[in-house]
Amino acid sequence: MTEVATTTRLRTPAGTWWLLGSLYTTQFLALGFLSVALVALLQEQGASMSRLSLIYLLGTVWAFKLLWAPLLDHFSWARLGHYRGWLLLTQAGLVVAPLAMMAFDPVADFAAVYALAVLVAVLSATQDVATDAIACRTLPEAERGLGNGIQTAGGLLGNLLGGGVLVMAYPSIGWGACMGWLAAGTAVSLVQLVWLREPGQRLTPLSARTLYGRLRTFWPDAGGVGWLFVLLLFPFAAGLAYGLVTPLLVTAGWSMERIGLVTNVAGSLLSAASALAAGWLLPRWGRRRALIMAAAINLFGSAALLAPWAGWGGAGGSDAALTLAVCLYFLCYTPLHVVLATLMMDRVLPASAGTDYSLQFSVFMLSSMGSATLAPLLIDALGMRDTLLVGALAALASVALAWRHRLSTPPAPATPPTPVRPS
Repeated sequence: MTEVATTTRLRTPAGTWWLLGSLYTTQFLALGFLSVALVALLQEQGASMSRLSLIYLLGTVWAFKLLWAPLLDHFSWARLGHYRGWLLLTQAGLVVAPLAMMAFDPVADFAAVYALAVLVAVLSATQDVATDAIACRTLPEAERGLGNGIQTAGGLLGNLLGGGVLVMAYPSIGWGACMGWLAAGTAVSLVQLVWLREPGQRLTPLSARTLYGRLRTFWPDAGGVGWLFVLLLFPFAAGLAYGLVTPLLVTAGWSMERIGLVTNVAGSLLSAASALAAGWLLPRWGRRRALIMAAAINLFGSAALLAPWAGWGGAGGSDAALTLAVCLYFLCYTPLHVVLATLMMDRVLPASAGTDYSLQFSVFMLSSMGSATLAPLLIDALGMRDTLLVGALAALASVALAWRHRLSTPPAPATPPTPVRPS
């Protein structure tokens, strides 16, 4: 099968693009703020590492959203729309939760604040399932690349605003004002949802049993072990390099403020720009060429981290060389995420869109998180230079795997399971 690149004009209405961008941004606002601010506040109070680890667990909720994604595909809100109903519910919860936190002190009332933070993590993950499902069912094949570019850039922007800008404003405006700003920012998407008329084909929901069965039957339809291996190897290579950035800069003697500025601010902006560029170029290049190019670009980003440590710019790398290397890495790692997310979207069935996409995303995220967690252990065992080399070799293996054309072309559409009316 020969893949043809396309340059057709956008068919999706502008309002849908604005809504998707808004949803993908606001789902990270509160979670991004809480993940950073609570750690900083607890550290100032001398909290134990076990308590700090509870904050880091908030991000892992997203990796397990596949456990309840079938419920979103199964249960429909008749008057509100299938996924629109779920979006209204979760987005409203993301507005109310920060307002509820205003009544508590984040340190003295940690148990209550943490319970609400867990609720925020679950609501944001659930909102993402519904948003992904609407995107899968709405965007035509030629526009999925741009859709996933917006998805990636929106998540980075949400983290930048919540975990960066608002955290920096916290010492001046305080906890209550920060919660108010989080609620107000998240409410923007809620207002947009009021006017949404859910697009896409109307389908009778599948039974919950059939949808949970997709967790087992999906892989043969999507490309078997080969596609599963792609979703394990590619994010492993990218995640390993990501997990090395902060230790690399700490070893070079950088302050935490400077690390935050380069990685969270400059890195997020560069990553968002490259994600949008990758999404725009993907339909013009075609799936296979885009996958190869994204893997090669990711290899370049991993090699950029290795170059200053190998002596370029002085022993261990000069400040200028390290800054350039880190910026190049952040510029180079998001295109691969955009292309893989697009290929995931190509492999979903309309009636099980939330389940199919969440299953693939969970594998992707667990591999990425696992390799980032493994990075410090490898540094202890191998040293910084050899660990960077392992990351570069994993990225090189991704490039070799990307040459396999069938991995970038979805298999023939599977026969959808017979829909049944929910009991």
